[in-house]
Amino acid sequence: MAVLESAGSTIHFETHLAPLMPIIEKGKYSKVFVFADANTSEICLPVFREMLDDFSDFDLIETDPGEENKNIDFCIGIWKTLLDFEADRKCLMINLGGGVITDMGGFIASTYKRGIHFINIPTTLLAQVDASVGGKTGIDIDNVKNMVGTFTLPQAVFIETAFLKTLPERELLSGFAEMIKHGLIADKDYYQALKNSNYKFPDAQAIFRSVEIKNEVVTTDPHEQNLRKILNFGHTIGHAVESYALSNNPMPLTHGEAIAIGMICEAFLSNRNSNLTEAELKDITSYITSLYPAYTIATESFDDLITLMQSDKKNEHGQVMFSLLESIGHCEYNCVVSVKDIKDSLTYFNSCYTNNTQGG
Repeated sequence: MAVLESAGSTIHFETHLAPLMPIIEKGKYSKVFVFADANTSEICLPVFREMLDDFSDFDLIETDPGEENKNIDFCIGIWKTLLDFEADRKCLMINLGGGVITDMGGFIASTYKRGIHFINIPTTLLAQVDASVGGKTGIDIDNVKNMVGTFTLPQAVFIETAFLKTLPERELLSGFAEMIKHGLIADKDYYQALKNSNYKFPDAQAIFRSVEIKNEVVTTDPHEQNLRKILNFGHTIGHAVESYALSNNPMPLTHGEAIAIGMICEAFLSNRNSNLTEAELKDITSYITSLYPAYTIATESFDDLITLMQSDKKNEHGQVMFSLLESIGHCEYNCVVSVKDIKDSLTYFNSCYTNNTQGG
């Protein structure tokens, strides 16, 4: 369908993986590894093989699924597996899976023997429009998301909507939150188009536009010194809620569900601390609550959430830094807000649903 260039990396859309074998042949790699979790190897690996005419000249490295396994202990296990396979610096790792796999696989590859090449083949909507693009790799520490990682671009990213057919609706909705975010921070017309689209199976053109927005931002600011911070809209509060739920809720939130919460809260902060209008706040709130399930952020968790936000990697000089909307389609960064405003935003979120289910 299309190709995007990203600072030396290439993002391929709807190619049926046709360019992958030429990349492997050109690289003259000593070994090829496919890194996947147990779910992906069962559901998506057959699709991968079929696209490559049953290509089998690789070793499969499998891990347990779930954000709770995106940690240093699992990385150590994978590094040891690579050593057992006698992987040298000329080997290639193909990360086949969702955001956990592309985040963790990229980190493992970028640090093994000081760095081996890797390719991302994202199989979830979330990974396609967010995690696999931009060169961020990372793992969690004590349930604080992405505390350790690198900025390392993959050799290539392959986005194939065929993999999305394997996903349940909840996972599609999780990825859709990042697409909404892209519209809110950079393209009002795209945001309006998403409101009229089918989140249950976004079309390839919408996915392309999301990746295009992210790629434009990260190409301008690859190491998140300034503009790239706008991609964190919804994530300062969203990541804290996600981390807290992971530790305290028997049914943790998906990443997208947490970011949806964060976007409502941070839209509230944008109205109070930036130039987002009351009408725009109501529009964002109404749209997101129409898509995502009711949830309550327990009042007794507010202080714990503030503590998690204070550990956010974007903070500077001990201050929690936010990216806030000036208007729909425009975002500013390095915004400091008060603890009272943060708590008010959590209270505002709780008021957005009626008959809420207790969540955190």
